[in-house]
This record gives sequence, C-alpha cells and structure tokens, in this order.
Amino acid sequence: MMTANNDWNVIYSYSKAQAIADGVLVDVSEQAKKIGFRIPTVVTATLYHGYVEPPTGLEAEGQSVTGRLHDLMVLALFAARRTINTDRVTFKVDFLMAPGRKETVEVLVHIGPGDEGEPVLAIMLPEDD
Repeated sequence: MMTANNDWNVIYSYSKAQAIADGVLVDVSEQAKKIGFRIPTVVTATLYHGYVEPPTGLEAEGQSVTGRLHDLMVLALFAARRTINTDRVTFKVDFLMAPGRKETVEVLVHIGPGDEGEPVLAIMLPEDD
C-alpha cells in the first residue's frame, strides 16, 4: 500500500477495528451518543482499565463503570465544546481510587481519522498518544 504522494511504502498499519478487537481500545460509542457525541468514540485500555473501572471495594462508595464512564465523557464533551481550531484538548478528572483517596488524572481527547477516514474521538491518558 502506498501513501497518497507515493513517496513511502506502508510497512504496517493498525486499524481502529483491530485495536478494539485486541483490547487496546474500548468502543464506548453507544454511551457517548447518550451524552451528546455524534461520532464514534473510543477510550484507551489504559484509561479504561486503570481508572474507568473502579478498584475493587468501591461499589459501596457508589462507584461503577457506568457512572465513571459517564462522568469522564461529560467532562470530555465540555472540554471539546470550549475548544476551537484544534484536534486535541486536555482536561483533568478526579477518580476515587480508595475510600477517601482521589487521584487527579490528566486526560487527552483527540479527534482523528478512523479506518475509512471518518472522524473518531479518542479519549486517553497523555502517554497513550
């Protein structure tokens, strides 16, 4: 496969679909639509498993994947709406990691092309970029 300008041979490519199948990305498009996103949305596995999934024992504190994902995506939507002329924005999220212990995490939202050139929103930790 050649790039559009034919100057480089593509040796390897990794599609969004492959990343979802491999568990590198988590497709949260259905949940994102309920929040107000209009395009396919993914969360990196690092962010999802490290912060969106609550640590064991926090169920009694009212923590759930559904609630934490909702909060993350609402903050992502607010951050995206206040940004103009850029394909990425960062914001901070507080996640409860143990009773009485929160962790503030910087999160990056990036909009880029999907497998067919369609826009895809990726929510990730900065080191996942």
